[in-house]
Amino acid sequence: MLSSNGSYRIGDKVVYPNHGVGIIEQISSRTVGQNVEQFYLLTIKSSSLKVMVPFHNVHAVGMRPVVKSHEINKIVDFLATGDCDNNEDWKNRFKENSDRMRTGSLLEIASVLKGLLLLNHAKPISFREKKMLERCRYLLVSELAMARNCEETEIEDLLTDALAKCELRFPEAADFAA
Repeated sequence: MLSSNGSYRIGDKVVYPNHGVGIIEQISSRTVGQNVEQFYLLTIKSSSLKVMVPFHNVHAVGMRPVVKSHEINKIVDFLATGDCDNNEDWKNRFKENSDRMRTGSLLEIASVLKGLLLLNHAKPISFREKKMLERCRYLLVSELAMARNCEETEIEDLLTDALAKCELRFPEAADFAA
């Protein structure tokens, strides 16, 4: 995955925070002012969006390799048994959750997902939070499926079973109808 100098290679699967899994399609150089900068060109799997990330910006934007298969257990265990806190004020909660999702950490995304599911279990959540919940679900399922090299339905079943242990479930598509 990462070469010995800490850089990525063409074909590597990486995560671009809040957009999901992408594949490095190209490594190129551009002259910017007096400097020559190198860029990774990513194609985001879900949207075919093309993203150029300068080498020097990789850590700042939170680009990282897809999680390793053994890290999946931590996420599943958290969904089954972990504790979550939710801010009572929806504006603060939305901002905190957005910030946590931008970290790119799957554990943070799992925490946002579980927190929103707990909230949705107690009372209906706002349209924006429903969208965030669906985004969390997508980011988790797509990356874990890529890490395990399996179908997304297999990961959805795994997460559904984990959530059932704490009496939570993913909302049905009809629950999101406007």
